[in-house]
Amino acid sequence: QLYYCSSHMPLITLTSDIGQKDYLAGAIKGQLLQMIPGCTLVDISHELTPFNYPQAAYVCRNTVKNFPDFTFHIVLVNLFENRHEHLLLAFHNRQYILCADNGLLTMITEGKPEMVIGLPTDEPVAKNALYVTRLFGKSIQSIVKGESLHSIGIPDIHILEKNPLRPMLGENWIEGQIIFIDHFENVVINITREFFEEQRKGRHFTIAFKRDEVIEKISETYADVPEGEKLALFNSAGYLEIAINKGNAAGLLGLQGYSEKQSAHLQNRLFYQTIRIFFD
Repeated sequence: QLYYCSSHMPLITLTSDIGQKDYLAGAIKGQLLQMIPGCTLVDISHELTPFNYPQAAYVCRNTVKNFPDFTFHIVLVNLFENRHEHLLLAFHNRQYILCADNGLLTMITEGKPEMVIGLPTDEPVAKNALYVTRLFGKSIQSIVKGESLHSIGIPDIHILEKNPLRPMLGENWIEGQIIFIDHFENVVINITREFFEEQRKGRHFTIAFKRDEVIEKISETYADVPEGEKLALFNSAGYLEIAINKGNAAGLLGLQGYSEKQSAHLQNRLFYQTIRIFFD
């Protein structure tokens, strides 16, 4: 099985929850450029909300599947939530994912990855984001040089597994959870077009959420409704999205301004805020 195409310079994506206000995002890129000269670095996002696994999984999952084979995806999210003696290097669907052993990996891959290698960490060294970057960079160096994955770390290591948020399902309804609020405060639900049609079976539907708001059709674009009106559509990743044409859907759902606040109360509101689709 082919694990790297040596004719290409490495392509590396960076996704993190470290923000852009200080030097760290730049320093991480500097470390990688020193270690792997000629590599191409692509920033996905550095503004993920800490400890919000469904959000991080949604962003990473829909990033990974759009990149060329053998891209390296470094995910610096919730790095130090738990004490671990190793980090993870996974190979899945001809893509590499490097992340902490915190459960996020199985949420991104929606199941057990094809191959997982444990990357041991050195005890006396301070475990910070730059240390983690160097360890990931060293692993990428080894793969680019043609070393086998099994020689880089511990094969088939036991990992922490978390399940992606799945919609709840009844005979005549689906209950979905909000997994992401985008820059325009459109609200993304963990219901894909495929899952929706499978459960709908051609029936009429009503999308319902708090304040007795309902939507009874799927739009193709935001412009399908007048300015200020609510709508539902499937976004470019194939997930159900509740939006307002030139408006703020997150506010409509009681989550306005969430991204500026990190309180536990608002975290829980994001995780457990739901919408229901009724079929008849």
